[in-house]
Amino acid sequence: MKALVLPLVLLASPALADDLVFFRSPTGNIACMIATGDYPAARCDVMQVTRLSYSVPPADCDLDWGHAFEVGPVGKGAPACVGNTVASPDAMELGYGQSVELGGFRCQSEKSGMTCVNGQGHGFTVSKAAQKMF
Repeated sequence: MKALVLPLVLLASPALADDLVFFRSPTGNIACMIATGDYPAARCDVMQVTRLSYSVPPADCDLDWGHAFEVGPVGKGAPACVGNTVASPDAMELGYGQSVELGGFRCQSEKSGMTCVNGQGHGFTVSKAAQKMF
């Protein structure tokens, strides 16, 4: 699976803007954002994991690997090679069974983890115990 190598982006602090939303799971272990500006994507970072599904970074990743997952407007979700986090102190809590939509992306919080998809139905599901790309 090809990893996404993301540019280092300084993330603003508001939980909700016209083109950016930050949210987290009720436990706070999964932090996410949806952005629709210059680099449209849905991304989630898993703060603590009991098992990494993607523990071996690709050769071209010299940043952090194994905790960030992303899907763009087209194509499948993938682990992301990142040098930042999407965790925001102002992120809204997305309760279990709730979802957030912005710019063709949709993320849903469940007790089993967070699922984010693009308009094509591709994306990822992440939790403390497992991470799945589709």
